[in-house]
Amino acid sequence: MPFKNIRVKIDELKSSLAEFKSLDLSIGYVVEEWEEPPGPTPFPSIATLRKWDHTLLSRYKPLYLPYCDLCCLCTYGRCDLTRGKRGSCGLNLSEQQSRLVTLVCSIGASTHTSHARELLDKLIEKYGEDWPIDLGGEVYVEMPITRLVTGVKPRTLRDLKVVLEYVERQIVQTLASVHTGQEGDLVDYESKVLHLGMLDHVAMEVADVVQIVTLGFPKADPESPLVDLGIGTVDMSKPVILVVGHNVLPSTAIIDYLEETGQRDRVEVVGLCCTAHDITRYEKRRARIVGPISWQLRFIRTGIPDVIVIDEQCIYTDIVEEAKRIGAVVLAASDKALRGLPDRTHSSPEIVVEELISGKMSGAVILDEDKLAVVAVETAFKLAPLRAKYKWSLFDEKTIFEYAKKCAGCRNCERNCPQNLPISVALQKAAKGDLSSLKSLYSKCFACRRCEYVCPREIPILSLILAVSRDIMMSERYKCRAGRGPIQDTEIRAVGRDIVLGTIPGVVAFVGCANWPDGAQDVAEMVREFALRRYIVTASGCSAMATAMYKNEEGQTPYEEFSGVFEAGGVVNVGSCVANSHIAGAAIKIANIFAKLPLRANYAEIADYILNRVGAVGVSWGAMSQKAAAIASGFWRLGVPVIVGPHGMKYRRMLLGDVENEDMWYGYDAMIGERAWLGPAPAHLFYAAESKEEAMIMIAKLCIRPADTPQGRAIKLTNYVSLYKKFYGDDKLPPDLHLYVRTEADIPVPYREEISTYLREVEWREKPVVQNPTLLEDIIEVYKRRREGK
Repeated sequence: MPFKNIRVKIDELKSSLAEFKSLDLSIGYVVEEWEEPPGPTPFPSIATLRKWDHTLLSRYKPLYLPYCDLCCLCTYGRCDLTRGKRGSCGLNLSEQQSRLVTLVCSIGASTHTSHARELLDKLIEKYGEDWPIDLGGEVYVEMPITRLVTGVKPRTLRDLKVVLEYVERQIVQTLASVHTGQEGDLVDYESKVLHLGMLDHVAMEVADVVQIVTLGFPKADPESPLVDLGIGTVDMSKPVILVVGHNVLPSTAIIDYLEETGQRDRVEVVGLCCTAHDITRYEKRRARIVGPISWQLRFIRTGIPDVIVIDEQCIYTDIVEEAKRIGAVVLAASDKALRGLPDRTHSSPEIVVEELISGKMSGAVILDEDKLAVVAVETAFKLAPLRAKYKWSLFDEKTIFEYAKKCAGCRNCERNCPQNLPISVALQKAAKGDLSSLKSLYSKCFACRRCEYVCPREIPILSLILAVSRDIMMSERYKCRAGRGPIQDTEIRAVGRDIVLGTIPGVVAFVGCANWPDGAQDVAEMVREFALRRYIVTASGCSAMATAMYKNEEGQTPYEEFSGVFEAGGVVNVGSCVANSHIAGAAIKIANIFAKLPLRANYAEIADYILNRVGAVGVSWGAMSQKAAAIASGFWRLGVPVIVGPHGMKYRRMLLGDVENEDMWYGYDAMIGERAWLGPAPAHLFYAAESKEEAMIMIAKLCIRPADTPQGRAIKLTNYVSLYKKFYGDDKLPPDLHLYVRTEADIPVPYREEISTYLREVEWREKPVVQNPTLLEDIIEVYKRRREGK
């Protein structure tokens, strides 16, 4: 248990050993010792893990994809960085891109840390600093990321204050490197990106654990309840309160107020984005998930919500204007998103309700959750009957035809659509009475409205798409498993051996935002493909919602079709964005629980183990935000590769390995202490796939690890080859297959003859199987001392 700022004053003390007078003793920080000895890197600073970062970055070199060749961050600029030119400060284009990536990840890490700070402070105020950190009877290694990074074993909420202060200090220190005239080396900037990612994971773990232990969320429960998801599940006969964002505290206050006043059954409380996940973790049975971030405007333009409560993160910034169009009101609960609304935190709830109902104001800022709950509920009751005309107030067919006929075919909408949707074609067909093309846009449109902004005829294109798709929205009824939180230690023990040996082919984590290139269904189909192939599949955030948006022939979603246990063929929803920390925590616990590696402040060794032995891959198919970038960079530092969709290229750089360059893939055999060829596994650390099919092939490939046993490697190659054949043709083999076959024992039995013929054609030669691979020369001596019992 850590303590800080301890001061002891003694006027006079006499003993047989000494005599003290006017003793004033100040102690800045004390950490309680626990059974595991301290590791080498407690509370690491920017430079502490630089050697590990440079080891990774020498293998996975940044490939920069700038979509702007200028730098405009200081008044020396703007500077043209094309064709090898440098800016006034001395940075070239690659260094500027790495600087921008550092800035992006600073924003993401700051956002999660701010979220964690608000949760921690408010929940300590409500429950006290001594509230225990209890994550359930089967979780003995609580908060593995916090232990790994800081060396602190938290027991109560008080212990997390020191952890979060460390994260806050380091983010400020790292962000300062972006200032003009600070860091100038692209690799050291990339090292700072990895540092920010690690800090982000600590902050996420603090945020989710705090709300789990105080708010009664599921504690590592593989059988957490199935909850409703979809617009079609909302009961419009009741007043509807829509909560949007990521901080669940205002929403829990609304639910508590309804319960306390005996009115819970009279009001629908529904959510979008991660707040939706967390209200279903809090209430489990009656709260509903409308959908991911991309469904915000879909739902609002239907006119269904009466009161919209926004907290923080990923909320449309003009949501107040959209609410005005349907006669709804907006209540802002966070000082990070005030939206120009008047502050009524200190006003009487009765007066605020009257001002909202009368139309005197379209919304209000209320920073007291309990007061906000009263205002939200009472406003919903009074406003709902006044707004009846707005419910499903979408255009009729006549109006659709009239707007469609206005289309001039200029195609401004298509040029501005990030999805390249054929909007003009659909409108021209609609003008002739064929609405099917317009309707087909629904699943791929994520409601950015850029088409509406550039239309010279001011056609409300999004509203037209929604109007023709009402039947689709009404049929959106799915089952999603409530976020379970961390993975049990017993689950790790059950699968750790098979993951490391390769007989479970891998752990695939579907995480991130809703910027999907071809709709949510792609995520669900990928989840199902890998669950059927006996991978362990985890999901979080908007991707966990997308996972539910598929039904098999029996009408089951993946959460109903597959187990919620962390096992081969399981589909595990850990929860909201901050619950991503439990996915990283599971990889860490495999190294600690199965391999018995020291956990406490032992980051580099654990990350090296994960990179070389744990076949885990993250897939952020719809990555959009700065938070998603920070989450991904935390996985990279741990040695977990991440795949993004085509929009992910806009993050400006990839981290790619050169699989054809044998010299890049050497490491060490930790057992014998000699340099050894480990092979291109994993091949990349950050990769953008252009299609769902390419992504699935790359997932199977990136689960390959140097430490795979021959049986495990054969299983992984079976999946790699079969997926390649499925999408590229049954007569095709992956062109780099020979790089992953070390001995004949690695050859998959179903394709033995075909692969053997191919290997002879490329003059393949056997390579040694390294059972104890490492990239860190220092680890050799560590392993030797452990074998000797020192």
